[in-house]
Amino acid sequence: MKKPKTLIFSGYGLNSEEETRYAFELAGSDAEIVHINDLIASPKKLDSYQIISFPGGFSYGDDTGSGNGFANRIRNYLWEEIKSFVQKDKLVLGICNGFQILTNLGLLPALNEDYGKREVALLQNTSARYSNRWVDIEVQNDSPWLKKLTRLSLPIAHGEGRFFATEKVLTQLKKKNLIAFKYIPGEITTYLSLPYNPNGALADIAGITDESKRILGMMPHPERGMFFTQLPHWTMLKLQYQKDKLPLPEFAQGLQIFNNGVSYFL
Repeated sequence: MKKPKTLIFSGYGLNSEEETRYAFELAGSDAEIVHINDLIASPKKLDSYQIISFPGGFSYGDDTGSGNGFANRIRNYLWEEIKSFVQKDKLVLGICNGFQILTNLGLLPALNEDYGKREVALLQNTSARYSNRWVDIEVQNDSPWLKKLTRLSLPIAHGEGRFFATEKVLTQLKKKNLIAFKYIPGEITTYLSLPYNPNGALADIAGITDESKRILGMMPHPERGMFFTQLPHWTMLKLQYQKDKLPLPEFAQGLQIFNNGVSYFL
């Protein structure tokens, strides 16, 4: 069986390409990191992929707002190709800075399939500080990215992750079931004695989809929470597993997101 192909964007401050490629490869995809300049030079290259991923980082130093510079470059040089891609039966994943890029492009939430209209924002954390910690999130919709998942514990690393939308748009997100994740009080936040909402996000929103559910944007990093030993309390869990005479798991729930994306095409 031919492996689904994944394109992972790189260039100008994105810095999580390698981890994201490893995640997709571990899930069974043929994954390739492609610099945005190379794709601009050969835009037809996009046709050979089933999945696009915009990874985390600080594209263009976030100097004009998180994800804005990278989004503008795509809009100026690759918009028709990207728009055509998302309107086919293909998948898109944006993580952290990648989520910011997708919202700036208007690929999320794209209400009424109006791709290109910016309708939500990811603003500066209410703490006015960069936050690097773990969070607990709960799945809210039925995106193909989210099968077999209900709750996850994942790390975040951002200074501008506070989800914002007008009341009108928020009402539509709820009505159309486009909220993918919400921050919740859970095992990790309780263990670490941390506020469950790390950035002041409106309605505790940690991720959303478009109406097709095939485009997912999320602030937490699943590629950094794929292994059991990445969990901040794994040593405590290890004692419980040993007490119950159970083998230690190898993987954590973050990997399932990538498994889901790849299995969509198998």
